[in-house]
Amino acid sequence: MDVAVITVLAKGLTIALGGMLPAWAVGNIVGKAMEAIGRNPEASDKVFVPMLLGAAFAEAIAIYALVVVFVL
Repeated sequence: MDVAVITVLAKGLTIALGGMLPAWAVGNIVGKAMEAIGRNPEASDKVFVPMLLGAAFAEAIAIYALVVVFVL
């Protein structure tokens, strides 16, 4: 295989996994937070901020994957 082909495949795999897995993680985080709020509505203030922080950290991983693709 040519070096250019391997580079394109590496970029494609990086952005595919770097987009899919953080999206799955954010969905899981928000889904569990909504489930917790549904079970105990009074705890929504305590659940909301950690949910946002967890979603932001998961999205940061997707941004890191995008940066790696541009560097390759």
